[in-house]
Amino acid sequence: MAVLTLPDGELYYEVHGSGPPLVFAHGLGGGFLSWWQQVPHFRKRFSCVVFSHRGFAPSKDGSGQGPRRFVDDLDALLQHLHVDDVRLVGQSMGGWSCLGYALRRPEKVRALVMACTTGQVTTPEIDAAINRLRGRATAAFMKGVHPAAGERMVRDQPAMHELYRGMDVLGAADKRAIRDVLLDLRTVTARDLEGFAVPTLCMTADEDFVCAPDSVAHLARMLVGGRFVKVPETGHSIYWERPALFNQLVDEFLDSVE
Repeated sequence: MAVLTLPDGELYYEVHGSGPPLVFAHGLGGGFLSWWQQVPHFRKRFSCVVFSHRGFAPSKDGSGQGPRRFVDDLDALLQHLHVDDVRLVGQSMGGWSCLGYALRRPEKVRALVMACTTGQVTTPEIDAAINRLRGRATAAFMKGVHPAAGERMVRDQPAMHELYRGMDVLGAADKRAIRDVLLDLRTVTARDLEGFAVPTLCMTADEDFVCAPDSVAHLARMLVGGRFVKVPETGHSIYWERPALFNQLVDEFLDSVE
């Protein structure tokens, strides 16, 4: 357990295991605890770094900038840890942090996993997919379903759904405001991705109504080193709902780029 003091905030992080650095960046409903089903698996051969984004407890944001500082924060954390060769796993919102860092410092990124996210990328195809999902999250909340969990988790794994919902509450951030900023930060175009050759696994789930599977497939096709996989009968949080399969897919991908 440690805290990186920033000029305008604090970043809580933990490092587990030993080996090449593997960094996990959580989504809007999570925090450093999101990865409790990944760390025990990956710590056997990687130094696993988990953290809470600024504004997500116990990290602090004194700037009011929130997601606008996420890439800077990840950069600062990796410099603090003296990491020059990193593997990044970004879930949903975490994709903004990880893709942003990979675009800024591609020479330092061995591999990138974009799980149920297109990050800050905007294209007509991705924008159309986002628009098709408008209102789905609100409708799910009205039925007592956390959008990042999905109806199947409520039905088949109700305890996991309750645990996820509780973790979301612990984050104590203004999720609506953060979501609005994330949408405003979608400024990376197809031209910006030309020549981006970091090996990237774009992972989606066929029941995800937070980040449309079609948009993730489109991102994979845009990337020189893009690979695509769709997990069946799963919602937005594969890592939480199907951890063994998620870990296997990430393992296989990382093995292929080592």
